[in-house]
Amino acid sequence: MSTKYEAGPARGPGATLGLQGGAGPGSAVTVSQTGVGGPGRALAVPVAPAPARGGPAAGGAIPGIIVLDTCVLLSNVLRRVLLRLADQGCFIPVWSDRIGGEWCRNASRIWGVPLADIEAQWAALQDDFPLANQGDVSHHEHGLQRSDPKDWHVIAAGRAAKGRHPSRTAAIVTRNTRDFNRTELRGYGMSLYEPDDLLVRFLAAYPDLMKDLVPEVPGMAAPPGQPPASLEAVLKRERLFRLNRLFRSVC
Repeated sequence: MSTKYEAGPARGPGATLGLQGGAGPGSAVTVSQTGVGGPGRALAVPVAPAPARGGPAAGGAIPGIIVLDTCVLLSNVLRRVLLRLADQGCFIPVWSDRIGGEWCRNASRIWGVPLADIEAQWAALQDDFPLANQGDVSHHEHGLQRSDPKDWHVIAAGRAAKGRHPSRTAAIVTRNTRDFNRTELRGYGMSLYEPDDLLVRFLAAYPDLMKDLVPEVPGMAAPPGQPPASLEAVLKRERLFRLNRLFRSVC
């Protein structure tokens, strides 16, 4: 069985979440099956992904579990790149009901799309990544003290996933690193990354995969009907400065 993700239009009402293509709230995700009786949405089996080709590099540079904070999911480029990497088995993406609620409310407001449409997109994403949603993780906030209380739920999602996959390393990727106490996270077996740092690690661990994926970034960010900006311009706009510099040096 093979699973295919196809992206559709990205802006305006009805635009939907995608792993690739267009800008706006995300491109439409159509999951079709081949070899299983014809087209239709694939119901993912909740098992850990197989390792991606070409990695990871020695030393465990890439966490096995990565919590995607809401601010990361709201970026079309970051969301699509990271979910493509997750789809290749590079890591298990993690979120929670609360992260999903934040994403839906903010995506609806920012992109001017009805909340019901955004919620449908979020529901489809759960089918694509059935290990990701940790549900209600509020009980995992117990004992947290040193990080910003408004972000305890993000740490709680990581703690929940860590409990389900104790042999895997865990991390949070966020643009709001100041809200998290690294010492507190280490006490729970978690690391903290900004998107730029994490994607640089992916470039080192999975160079072949990243060399194929990064050139697609301008297309992921381009509004429908408009030519894409240069790769350098998009990476800088997303504050992926180190990735831009290192990718240019190796490619």
